Amino acid sequence: MAKRTVKRKTTRKIHKNRKKHWLLRREILLLILAVALLGTGFYLKEKIQFYYAMYFNKFEHKKLSNSEFEEKRINRIIGDYADKTFGIDMSHYQRREDIEWDSLSIGNRSIPIKFVVLRGTMGNKSTDKHFDEFWKLAKKHNLIRGAYHFYRADEDPVMQANNFLANVKLESGDLPPILDIEKIPRRKSNEKLIEDLKIWCRIVEETYGEKPIIYTYYHYYKDFLKGHFDDYPLWLANYNDVSQPSPNDDWDFWQFTENGIVYGINTKVDVDIYNGSLWSLKRMTLD
Repeated sequence: MAKRTVKRKTTRKIHKNRKKHWLLRREILLLILAVALLGTGFYLKEKIQFYYAMYFNKFEHKKLSNSEFEEKRINRIIGDYADKTFGIDMSHYQRREDIEWDSLSIGNRSIPIKFVVLRGTMGNKSTDKHFDEFWKLAKKHNLIRGAYHFYRADEDPVMQANNFLANVKLESGDLPPILDIEKIPRRKSNEKLIEDLKIWCRIVEETYGEKPIIYTYYHYYKDFLKGHFDDYPLWLANYNDVSQPSPNDDWDFWQFTENGIVYGINTKVDVDIYNGSLWSLKRMTLD
């Protein structure tokens, strides 16, 4: 009887070990299946998104055109500055569905767009309705971002600065704050305008530790601002048939057209040149 008891115990032990090994193999197999199913799920998700975009949500690029004169002017400028860095600026005037963010380029798709400037705020209280969404999408697609405040010349500079700071949160790698001034005040003198603009700049500079970029039209700068903001980065808009935005002033950015045809956008946009390399532009960004 003792031998039979020992044999039974040995048999039970063998079955127990086999069961233990079987359970372990089952757990490993289930884990492998789970990983495989998870991978298949991600694969199918990408496939589904791809085919959905291909057949149901296709981006159809519209055929946009300019006058022969404007087309030649734009192409000449792009050719002359092909070694510089190109960008665009947008606001709520562009529709979400008109933009394919991973395809932005100009010059028959030979020159990629490297930076995008977005309107963040306007005046004392207003904000751009597309800013938050476009701001995130620009970062997602590895574009250097800039945000500007549209200055209303008769409104309060402190409230306008606080409006910008409350709604625009610049990060490392973004361009310094941008002040867009293009309107002449109705109820203030030109001297008061300059004083107010410097108040806006001082408040914003104290927050970010960098002088804001001043954006304006060439003639506005020449007639009202020149001599008052000489140590600020300058972004000039000039849509005339010229070789540079100003014949006499140093400039950092040139908005050379408001009729830019950009591959990936189904509407005309403002197109800009940064007067330097991409490396130089990155050095200009916030730490």
